[in-house]
Amino acid sequence: MSNHENCESEIAQEIHRLQNMTVHALQDEYLKRFGAESRSGNKSYLWKKLAYRIQETKEGGLSPEAKTRAAILAPNTSIRVRLPREFSKKAEAEAKKKPLDPRLPPKGSVIKKVHDGKEYEVTVLDDGFDYQGEHYRSLSAVAKEITGTSWNGFLFFGLEKRTRKKRGTRK
Repeated sequence: MSNHENCESEIAQEIHRLQNMTVHALQDEYLKRFGAESRSGNKSYLWKKLAYRIQETKEGGLSPEAKTRAAILAPNTSIRVRLPREFSKKAEAEAKKKPLDPRLPPKGSVIKKVHDGKEYEVTVLDDGFDYQGEHYRSLSAVAKEITGTSWNGFLFFGLEKRTRKKRGTRK
């Protein structure tokens, strides 16, 4: 992973952490990062301001030339700063990625299952599974496609063992 990709990943993680904060926690973070209290109690506004500040701190803000040019183009107005649209989308997508379930083999692995005398193969992807060239979001959906009935995908493919609770004895 390059330094730029690593920096983007760190930025995305920090921004994702902000999304789970309360308004009060965001106001505290604002004070820490800007050195002044925020007058806003709007969660979305605080998140956007802090997200930009994180990016600005890690990668640098507007260059002096850009600030001068903006002042020439729009005198008597303040420079309004926003995260680039493509960065916001990429950061949100990365933050939403969930790690693979620990019961699953690494992505790219092929899970094999023999059912009714026929062998089936499913490939583990970042965002689901590939079975016969079709994308499935869960192993259970693949198991249902194969059998025609609902199954726990982990049980069907042998990635999890069925456990039965011991029955209590009456006294």
